[in-house]
Amino acid sequence: MAPPQPATASLTQPIAVVTERLPWRQTFNSLKVPNFKLFAIAHFVSVIALWMQRISQDWLVLQLSGSVTAVGITVALQFLPSLVLGPWGGMIADRFPKRKILILCQVVAGFLAAALAVLALTGNLQVWHIYVIALILGFVTVLDQPARQVFVNELVGPKYLRNAISVNSTIFQLGGLIGPALAGWLLLAVGGGWAFVANAAACAFTVVMLSSLRRDQLMIAVPAPKRKGMLKEGLRYALSKPTIYWPWLMAGFVSVFAMSLPVLLAAFANNVFAFGAGGYGLLNALVAAGALVGAVMSARRRHLRLRSVVVAAGAYGLALLLAAAAPSMPFFGVVMALSGFCCLMFLTAANQLVQISANMMIRGRVMSLYIMVLIGGQAIGGPMMGWLAEHFGPHLALAIAGGVPALAALVIGVLLARRGELKLSVEFTRRPRIRIVQRRVSGSVPTASAH
Repeated sequence: MAPPQPATASLTQPIAVVTERLPWRQTFNSLKVPNFKLFAIAHFVSVIALWMQRISQDWLVLQLSGSVTAVGITVALQFLPSLVLGPWGGMIADRFPKRKILILCQVVAGFLAAALAVLALTGNLQVWHIYVIALILGFVTVLDQPARQVFVNELVGPKYLRNAISVNSTIFQLGGLIGPALAGWLLLAVGGGWAFVANAAACAFTVVMLSSLRRDQLMIAVPAPKRKGMLKEGLRYALSKPTIYWPWLMAGFVSVFAMSLPVLLAAFANNVFAFGAGGYGLLNALVAAGALVGAVMSARRRHLRLRSVVVAAGAYGLALLLAAAAPSMPFFGVVMALSGFCCLMFLTAANQLVQISANMMIRGRVMSLYIMVLIGGQAIGGPMMGWLAEHFGPHLALAIAGGVPALAALVIGVLLARRGELKLSVEFTRRPRIRIVQRRVSGSVPTASAH
């Protein structure tokens, strides 16, 4: 499906996000906003606990069932609601107060984590229990993710929005570095049940922090009035803007094939390297370490370009292909860190480009479509990649996980290049500059660069 064609060709430029390269001390300058600082602290604690629960949950499913496919089914159930109901979550985020939505979601998520903790610590946990709770948590995610994405703008406003997105990504990856390591230690020392206890406590902490925000300092957007055709309006808007449509399409390939990496890492840790729960936690921590570096680098990005999205997605796919051929655990671990870096560069570039390209009145619906593809795609990819790993081996499954996004990035890159008309221009200023500028022809996208 191709995006609608623009009526006229117009000269486009990359989106400038800062006027000059920031000093390192200003890399995360959105934290100067008091409300966002409180939100970031709560987000950091909750992400660590969420990673602990995710790693413990997947490992317990693998141990209880002995099946990598069962781990994939768990992932699918958790993300399936986003695939089916994602746009409705965005519509709700556009119409109702985001802070109240987030508080409600954290309360429900806390009760679900507490239920898992009780079942695990009493020795009554079964695979079907995890399936049911994962599905319910998926419905919570439908509301939580669009509201969380849009709420960041209410916390910091347009001035710090891009930086705040990078801060959130950094926090998520730092939590992904700490959480799996803690989960691996807990699984070996006292069992995975205590990871669920930690997540329940983190949800309660997040509710307290959200309730503590200064409402008079929030830049609350005017709620979109209820009317017929709101979902179709969001879809038409997304398809009409290349800087939304193409990241959305690229995210689909990455999500279905390459975002179920924890499923494959469980297979490598258990079946290939025989490192057990500790090795599984270590591999996830290495991915998060690379992603953390990527998050910091993305915060210092001076321009947003669509080509950055495509190149980063292709690099992520190539890294997974390289990992599939890894001859040893140390080499595999290094490439996993590289893959985490590339994945994060893709995710932040796509997220920032979609958010900044969308009008505030419709941003919730636009982001819900993006999240539907990014998260909902894992509902398809989770069981598929688990089945491939179980029946054809983890190496082939990982090669497919990397090969398809790499090929998709190549094809999309060629399509964008063929749609564009390049011309050379020389600007005589204090420093003569040669610029390669792309005109928007038949739906082309911003890719100008200066040298």
